[in-house]
Amino acid sequence: MLFPASLWRVPEHTDPEVLEDIEKQTKENIGKYASQDLESIEKRIDELDREWDVERVLEANAATLALAGALLATRNRKWLLLPAAVTVFLLQHALQGWCPPLPVLRRLGFRTRGEIDEEKFAFKSIVETIGKFKGENSRAGEEARH
Repeated sequence: MLFPASLWRVPEHTDPEVLEDIEKQTKENIGKYASQDLESIEKRIDELDREWDVERVLEANAATLALAGALLATRNRKWLLLPAAVTVFLLQHALQGWCPPLPVLRRLGFRTRGEIDEEKFAFKSIVETIGKFKGENSRAGEEARH
């Protein structure tokens, strides 16, 4: 497919071994925090909300390189090739979900927003379950006192 769905465009262009590593790390994170107290889980949810996804890293990287190329072009016009190349790569990424820096960033462990949210929603489900359990126990305790 020339233009894959937004949710799958990065994973479709990620090495299967890297996808396995990311999935394994996500499962390990869930296992590690699932047995901790509610405050630790909520802190992890906040961390996940602030985690930079691969798209944000690509955008920041591209903006930095484009700006550097534009500034350097004041010395030598050949530097204008750098922002031109970066722009082409960003367009390619927007349309196809792949660009040259992507494999490196994925190997460094940068996840998509969907992959981050998978972990986050697992924790939210745990928090909700704990809340329901505490609510049921407090109601049962109140009923026993009456």
